[in-house]
Amino acid sequence: MAMAAAVEEPLPSSSIPVPKDDDEHELEHEFPLPTVLTYPSSTPPTLVTQGAEARLYKTTYLLPSVPSALKYRPPKPWRHPVLDARLTRHRILAEARILVKCRREGVPVPAVYAADESAGWLMMEWIGGVPARVGINAWLQRRKESEEAQGHEGDAMPVTGDKEEDQDLVALMRRIGSAVGRMHKVGIIHGDLTTSNMMLRPWEEGKGPSNGHAVDHDGLLDGDIVIIDFGLASQGTSDEDRAVDLYVLERAFTSTHSRAEGLFSTVLESAYREAFKQAPVVLKKLEEVRMRGRKRSMIG
Repeated sequence: MAMAAAVEEPLPSSSIPVPKDDDEHELEHEFPLPTVLTYPSSTPPTLVTQGAEARLYKTTYLLPSVPSALKYRPPKPWRHPVLDARLTRHRILAEARILVKCRREGVPVPAVYAADESAGWLMMEWIGGVPARVGINAWLQRRKESEEAQGHEGDAMPVTGDKEEDQDLVALMRRIGSAVGRMHKVGIIHGDLTTSNMMLRPWEEGKGPSNGHAVDHDGLLDGDIVIIDFGLASQGTSDEDRAVDLYVLERAFTSTHSRAEGLFSTVLESAYREAFKQAPVVLKKLEEVRMRGRKRSMIG
């Protein structure tokens, strides 16, 4: 059975999260290990990231040659133990069901290997690669350095998608739009869409992208998009909820990758339309959500 997971705070996870400061050094164990990780394995488990509700470990517990990601929701001492156990069980099962549905319907998410809702853990496929946020920022930095080498001083020029050198990022945006459209098509609302919650899984040698378009490039933006971190996800078909999902992604994208914010509407929404036939209704709702957001910003 296949699926994927996530933590309630945007874990650049993947079933594969990495520390948010882009530091590749893994965190030291600061907490007691969940019981399942105290059994012998080929390599010691590693705490990869920690959120408000859960911790993510990398482990070879299942097979020595196959790393997996274990999301663990530890007991919360400030909650009544009966209530805490019920909430943990509900959240683990809800996330697992969503991930199973996504995998069954072809949405790119990590596979789920095992779960124990009573013990509060979910074990998933370990996704190699980096978060889309890391790849995009590296590409934008390289682009800025190239412009400076050509004598362009001052503020970095915005990425519009019109130039030949922009096509790597345009292709990635199309893959993101396609993945989100497929997720909404099967009735899943992510709840925390950001480029930190999308992994760039390296393509297999000799194979092209399976969920989008690719062009010749330097490899910074290579990889299929895999959506992760479904801790806040829900099942639903409300166009309003889908629009809010897109609005959260848009706000996260424009704040994290401001130089390329113009690509969100022109490229991502185009790919979203291709993947999801109800997209026109959702995008109309998105305009309404944007208007409410602007009004809220003005009022304070």
